Amino acid sequence: MAAFDGKVVLVTGASGNLGQVVAREFAAQRAKLVLVAREAEALKALAGELQTESMTEAADLGDPASVDALVERIEARFGGIDVLVHTVGGYAAGKPVHETDVDVLEKMINLNVRPIFVTAGRVAKSMVARGAGGKIVVVLAKSALKGSARNAAYTASKAAAQRIVESMALELRDLGINVNAVLPSTIDTPVNRAEMPNADPAKWVTTKDLADTILFLASAQADKIHGASLEVYGRS
Repeated sequence: MAAFDGKVVLVTGASGNLGQVVAREFAAQRAKLVLVAREAEALKALAGELQTESMTEAADLGDPASVDALVERIEARFGGIDVLVHTVGGYAAGKPVHETDVDVLEKMINLNVRPIFVTAGRVAKSMVARGAGGKIVVVLAKSALKGSARNAAYTASKAAAQRIVESMALELRDLGINVNAVLPSTIDTPVNRAEMPNADPAKWVTTKDLADTILFLASAQADKIHGASLEVYGRS
């Protein structure tokens, strides 16, 4: 039997480079998929190629009402959520703090912190009410571990997100819900290759590398892991 046969897996950012690969890997393990992005239209082609039952949804993951409505639709269709994989995030930097407008910090909080607090929180609430346990896996970044010049807003947001993951893990572990994170370094994507033409992408991590780690944390093999941030760096 496939590891996720019949499990309901919610993938946020499913139209992105990583989200698409994660969705395909879970589909190969016969999971039922909920594919979420800001625009559901962008997910139709992906849903069409997956050999599994799925639904595509648009949601503002930083808005509690939007996420509550999303969870209700999932519960109506599938009965509940077994796994949440949150891949949504963003990057903005380039100047020292003393030269940066506060709106950069607000943007990073709204992209990298608020959606995790809202989405993981709402999904966890549904899991608790259902009483069947579950897995929550959040994609963070190596930058969560240490500040760096000209990246204060970004690194601060990733560190804040990591604290949310760690806190939720302690809150939910006795209820059979595992909350963990994956910390990639530079991911090999078309955008990163274009923006860093002199770098060696062979040293980076691939979306498949990350998807494999995510599926491990979402599996029964990770039942005893709570609040971990698995570092997936490759050689970068």
